[in-house]
Amino acid sequence: MSSDDGQGSGGAEGAPPEQLALIRESVRGAKAPRAKPRTWRGAALARELPVARVLVDKGVLHLDRYFDYAVPEELDADAQPGVRVRVRFGAGRHRVREGRREGGGLIDGFLIERRAESDYSGPLAALAQVVSPEPVLDDELLGLARAVADRYAGSLADVLQLAIPPRSARAEQRPSPAPLPPPPAPEAGSWARYEHGPAFLAALASGGAPRAVWHALPGPRWSAELARSVAATLASGRGALVVVPDGRAAARVDAALTELLGERRHALLTADAGPEKRYREWLAVRRGSVRAVVGTRAAMFAPVRDLGLVALWDDGDDSHSELHAPQPHAREVLLLRAAQDRCAFLLGGLGCTVEAAQLVESGWARPLVASREQVRAAAPLVRTVGDTDLARDEAARAARLPTLAWQVVREGLTHGPVLVQVPRRGYVPRMACAQCRAPARCRHCAGPLQARDSAALACGWCGREENAWHCPECGSFRLRAQIVGARRTAEELGRAFPAVPVRTSGREQVLDTVSGAPALVVSTPGAEPVAEGGYAAALLLDGWAMLGRPDLRAGEDALRRWIAAAALVRPQGEGGTVVAVAEPTLRPVQALVRWDPVGHAVRELAERAELGFPPVSRMAAVSGPPEAVAEFLGMAELPAEAEVLGPVPVPGTTARRPRRPGAPPVGEHWERALIRVPPGRGAALAAALKTAQAARMARGSGPAGAGTGAAGQAVRVRIDPPDIG
Repeated sequence: MSSDDGQGSGGAEGAPPEQLALIRESVRGAKAPRAKPRTWRGAALARELPVARVLVDKGVLHLDRYFDYAVPEELDADAQPGVRVRVRFGAGRHRVREGRREGGGLIDGFLIERRAESDYSGPLAALAQVVSPEPVLDDELLGLARAVADRYAGSLADVLQLAIPPRSARAEQRPSPAPLPPPPAPEAGSWARYEHGPAFLAALASGGAPRAVWHALPGPRWSAELARSVAATLASGRGALVVVPDGRAAARVDAALTELLGERRHALLTADAGPEKRYREWLAVRRGSVRAVVGTRAAMFAPVRDLGLVALWDDGDDSHSELHAPQPHAREVLLLRAAQDRCAFLLGGLGCTVEAAQLVESGWARPLVASREQVRAAAPLVRTVGDTDLARDEAARAARLPTLAWQVVREGLTHGPVLVQVPRRGYVPRMACAQCRAPARCRHCAGPLQARDSAALACGWCGREENAWHCPECGSFRLRAQIVGARRTAEELGRAFPAVPVRTSGREQVLDTVSGAPALVVSTPGAEPVAEGGYAAALLLDGWAMLGRPDLRAGEDALRRWIAAAALVRPQGEGGTVVAVAEPTLRPVQALVRWDPVGHAVRELAERAELGFPPVSRMAAVSGPPEAVAEFLGMAELPAEAEVLGPVPVPGTTARRPRRPGAPPVGEHWERALIRVPPGRGAALAAALKTAQAARMARGSGPAGAGTGAAGQAVRVRIDPPDIG
């Protein structure tokens, strides 16, 4: 290195004054014209439509409206309706500089529209950033979200959080494939088993909009029948949407669609796919590359182009009810979409809910059922074991497996697998006195005692072990199983049939399929795996445990779960037999024996109409601390026809148990009031509750979104609560 080079490497420190002056001028010139980031102070506005109307993602009712922002010229091209933006929210009127309102925290939002002028007379803050130029919100989805928010007394921002998945930049950068041409109309296939099945498919293929409540025949063909209804809709050049309760059902419909139509015809939207893949599939639907969607409850908002069919499978499943505010139900959202888009509607299931029966009775939908001859040919033989039978069989009662069930299991294992449905997981979830049958309670918190394994006895609420229990009623020291769990049942059956493998399916591990080899499959309701060739027999144990729940839907839900398990059994002509351990005189058990869930739902609907119960009437639940509930009910301007029931105490939450949705925090005591209105007044009730909640939030001092009043106490409002007792 030369000496001249060495002096040149010293930078500005050794430079002459002329060079320093030149460097200063270049630095000043580089900083001069740039506007301050995020505030755009001094920046020019867009020449056309300089005002952006934005929905901020706050999710609180008193801010459930649009806010106007100025559009900087540099963001003019990207700031189009439907894109994600970031804005400053919460700045005061006094923080204005150079005609721009400044301050406040950055918050996400959606750009709703561009306008030439603002209704607000003061200075506007500028859009801070266009997060992505990808439009994700159109007028159709916005209208649906607004309708859902109004129906469930919620905020538009909360609904859009459910409707639009989180952004993935990498997924947005990948182009979606070109759309495929419409496929040919499918053959009727197994739809020919239903009286109006071929006509329903023909109406879909011709561009019609039939509305049907479908009672599916037992067996595994329901997924293929759903796939054919989607294919018929695609053949008409329109889109289709299918919502199922869980990932296992979605995988079955996905496989049926792939087999019928091939790849790239539909998108699968489930949480199991992961955020990036799910967003990529959602974008393909939004861009029009894919015209059919199959997914779980979040897919009810999927932005399908030219929607021609919305279909829902098994609407009685709890998974269709959203846990996040405002807690919409997939059935009601799809009903709103069918009315908004004037498209076809299909509500299907092996069972039948009261809401489905109401759609048929009102004339809004037509029944889609098979003849009784088809039902008898597809259904297994159902036999019952009641209390009278158990009383004559004391040995079987002590062993918890009646003689009839023993014989059916032994015979079924010679031909294939046998399914055993147990309504509780675990070992022995509930214990009782062996002499007087009084429930065994914890001495410290009065919680239920349960056996977690073959030796330990502990409280199900506080977790304390109990080593010296005795009955406070009769003084006995002996315990018996009040409700036996799936693991204990599997252990007992393993000893009874030592040469047969025993498999379990439940919360810890859910099996999707099992082979057709002889085996005992013990499962909790909803986790039953599909057997190759069908089960040879099935046992439905402890029917009284499901029927005895203090819930309005106990009978309907028990029948739905029984039919779902029995539908996996081979038809009666192939030797399939189901044994239900339940009192045969009860209405749900009789409906199971006759395989008539529609008749059961119709009778339930008639009784609820006479008593004023949902779904004939509309109902809302208001829960919270007693003072807060009383304050809320006092300030709400309810419809004149509204009837307030309660309030009554809400079961508390213990420290060692997971908190249920809507349950009070640990250590707090809440009350719940039910508000009932007659048919046609549900919208007025929701509007009144939303107005009262918004007013209470606006003047409250608690955290945003908690629904707080002057005392900072939360009040939760839920429209159409699923558990009203």
